[in-house]
Amino acid sequence: MDQTIKPLVIPVFIPHSGCPHQCAFCNQSIITNQKERLPDKTAIHQTVTQYLQYKGKREQVELAFFGGNFLGLAHETIIQLLDLIQPYIHTKKIGGIRFSTRPDTITRQALDLVNPYNISAIELGVQSMNDEILLNSNRGHTGKDTISAIHLLKEYSFKIGVQVMVGLPGDYEDSLFESTKKVAQLTPDFARIYPLMVLKGSLMEQWYQKGRYQPLSLEESIRLVKKMVQIFKAAKVDVIRMGLQASGMMEDESMVLAGPWHPAFGHLVLSELFYDRVCRKIDRSPDLLRSERLALTVHPKSESRLRGDKNINLKRLGERYPSLKFLIRLDAAMSADQVGISQANPKFLL
Repeated sequence: MDQTIKPLVIPVFIPHSGCPHQCAFCNQSIITNQKERLPDKTAIHQTVTQYLQYKGKREQVELAFFGGNFLGLAHETIIQLLDLIQPYIHTKKIGGIRFSTRPDTITRQALDLVNPYNISAIELGVQSMNDEILLNSNRGHTGKDTISAIHLLKEYSFKIGVQVMVGLPGDYEDSLFESTKKVAQLTPDFARIYPLMVLKGSLMEQWYQKGRYQPLSLEESIRLVKKMVQIFKAAKVDVIRMGLQASGMMEDESMVLAGPWHPAFGHLVLSELFYDRVCRKIDRSPDLLRSERLALTVHPKSESRLRGDKNINLKRLGERYPSLKFLIRLDAAMSADQVGISQANPKFLL
């Protein structure tokens, strides 16, 4: 397995900048923990300097403009922001720039504008491919816009990312999975999955207070996102994030009013996937079911995912297979999402 070190991503937030209107679920000032819409040269330099201290052994460094609609900015502003990063590109302190934008801002003119600036990836705020769901959320674009955007992006050398949401108003399980399949069929390079949170100051807050919207529970969100991950994986689309980034404001109940918030949401989903893999392998093997002791072998980085939050997976396995005893073995040669199961020596019981 390729155990390459993940790149250092330096986030520069531009909350709501370039957005033609505010989506029903959005309050980027809370999500990004930043009130200023556009950073100046000094703020960008301070952010870059701070994050470069965390580089460690990582050779690859990228700067990411998040939290707004980057290609919705005035072209002069886009060039000004990209020009500020060029000295770091020329000195090889930063290897590339990425940004997030709306599907309906992807035009050949806009892509030709940014193409000379070492753009490594462009992320699209897709959210859903269902036009009715998009309309319910005041997105202002359609599924067709996403299809056109990705087709055009593939004519360039940028990596393509998609951001999708679970728990949008009016969405339901079948439409969610159908939408996910449509996105996956467009074969972007990677995806992020965000559960919808009811944020202070959003239109969704009003709907929630009036009983027009009921957010998903944490357990339901995990179940749905787990299936979404499997759909993306089948299409060979890498899911690089699940859940919103933890911050002080995200932990503030006066700011995040409701929704399936958990600071380690992605870990919970991955733990569920590991539990399912173990059960599937045991259930399909009569020999394993007849054993008394089983060793579960994973990569060292995946041990916590196998165990689950507070060892919940081991407890659940013990309840599901009361005649079996389990131990965990670590093997750095294993793939990070792989688990091996074999009969175990009794002296190694957990």
